[in-house]
Amino acid sequence: MTDTRGTAGTPTGRVAGKVALVTGAARGQGKSHAVRLAEEGADIILLDLCRDIETNGYPLATPRDLEEAVLEVEKTGRRAISAEVDVRDRAAIDAAVAAAVAEFGHLDIVVANAGICPLGDGPLEAFADAFDVDLVGATNTIHGGLPHLNAGASIIATGSVAALLAAGSQGGPSGAGGAGYVLAKEMLTTYVHRLAQVLAPKSIRANIIHPTNVNTPMLQSTPMYRQFRPDLADPGPDDVTDAFASLQAMPEVPWIEPADVSEAVVYLASDASRYVTGLDLTIDAGAILGRGGRR
Repeated sequence: MTDTRGTAGTPTGRVAGKVALVTGAARGQGKSHAVRLAEEGADIILLDLCRDIETNGYPLATPRDLEEAVLEVEKTGRRAISAEVDVRDRAAIDAAVAAAVAEFGHLDIVVANAGICPLGDGPLEAFADAFDVDLVGATNTIHGGLPHLNAGASIIATGSVAALLAAGSQGGPSGAGGAGYVLAKEMLTTYVHRLAQVLAPKSIRANIIHPTNVNTPMLQSTPMYRQFRPDLADPGPDDVTDAFASLQAMPEVPWIEPADVSEAVVYLASDASRYVTGLDLTIDAGAILGRGGRR
């Protein structure tokens, strides 16, 4: 086998010729994953809601964000197909994936990344919205991709260190929406483990990545600032850096970058991880070390 390894961030064609589906692809982690996979040779299907959800306390991506993500993928020389799709709508997911696969000819990688984290004293509906986007949306994405996957395919879900810590009795995000988020990510972890067992005889892999704080609009938002600094009425970015950093065991790490997670996505999507399945991969700068978090 040809050695295609290189330094982090250096394109080496690790997923050349593959087609990847990425949800939540208009910005944040999803956009980073889409562009990084394209840099490594994949054509990309980018799906995103591109409108706000009322119970979520920070704005979500826009149609313009999705257009810009497509342009960044195309700048790598790879092809891109995008659609504004609500991951909670299984029929819409199925239709969008089928149409893109008909254009590209195959599907090899599914990155179920779309998610929200409505925090604070919001309405009870926030619990349902978080659960539906973060768990139902992830399973809809994966199930929409399953009919198109063959041996060698890779499924990658976005979990959360927050859910692992909550499972270890270390608390978690606040409010009804926070509870829905944690439950969804906990159940998604179990789902990926069981899915990996089901798919292993078909040589299709399923893994889940659990990041700590990631420098995205979800983290850099007023509800998240208040989660980490409840002692302040109106905390801003400068007020939360130390609080963010307190979660990680490694010093002076308030957050990681989307690119740090994208490197793991590329690895799990590539043949370099061809025997890796059912894995909980934490990218957390030591956030769960000694805290009783589930591994």
